[in-house]
Amino acid sequence: MNLALENRSALVCGGSAGLGFGVAQALAQEGTRVCLLARDPTKLERAVAQIRQAGGDAQAVMADLNDIANLDAAIQQVRALIGDPDILVCNNAGPPPSPAAECNPQLWHAQLDAMLVSAMTLTNGLLPAMRRRRFGRILMISSTSVIEPILGLVLSSALRAALANWGKTLATELGATGITVNSLLPGMFYTERTQSLLHGAAERSGTPLEVLMAQEQAEIPLGRYGTAEEFGALAAFLASPLAGYLTGASIAVDGGLLRS
Repeated sequence: MNLALENRSALVCGGSAGLGFGVAQALAQEGTRVCLLARDPTKLERAVAQIRQAGGDAQAVMADLNDIANLDAAIQQVRALIGDPDILVCNNAGPPPSPAAECNPQLWHAQLDAMLVSAMTLTNGLLPAMRRRRFGRILMISSTSVIEPILGLVLSSALRAALANWGKTLATELGATGITVNSLLPGMFYTERTQSLLHGAAERSGTPLEVLMAQEQAEIPLGRYGTAEEFGALAAFLASPLAGYLTGASIAVDGGLLRS
């Protein structure tokens, strides 16, 4: 299937690794000019090189999504490299684990910027050009915790739910402008984030890492973790003109894990 993404441009936040890189790869394979935004220069360099070696068009901007004050400057850098993006993929590293009853209020404030305000700031900066073209795709990489909160990850569960609701409202407001807004809710993918959480759980419980991995995968109806390539393929479709009648949706990509 031709997704008609040739000559489009995309800003992929957190695009240097994990699911963000999977999305950037998939878009580049379809002929999209991609700009990866992340804060680790080594990972960015490696990711850009990998996409280019496969024949894709990739650029990079080093920026910290947690630093809201510098996001306008990052947007200008992106424009200088690929023009005004047709596609915005909002994605940031998950907050640290925390139970609901003991979460530090200052941590809530910091993660609010990282998880929610950064996406709003980038969207507000890129919307005018999308409106002029009457085409735009805004994708938010979130989590199944939007639907079923995950114990021990209250920051992620609550703030991602807020992001999904903001996205739904934005999708309604944009309506007939040609701009769609959708959230992707990944379940268990074996990314750096998953590895970090598993290692922490193994250390706290004294359970071998391989045992925890087996237990997690046994909970998934498909019996395995998802891959970044599978995730990227769906994101590329949602970013394409073919998905023009799909907006305001929160789509679980979880191997059937959610029970509701």
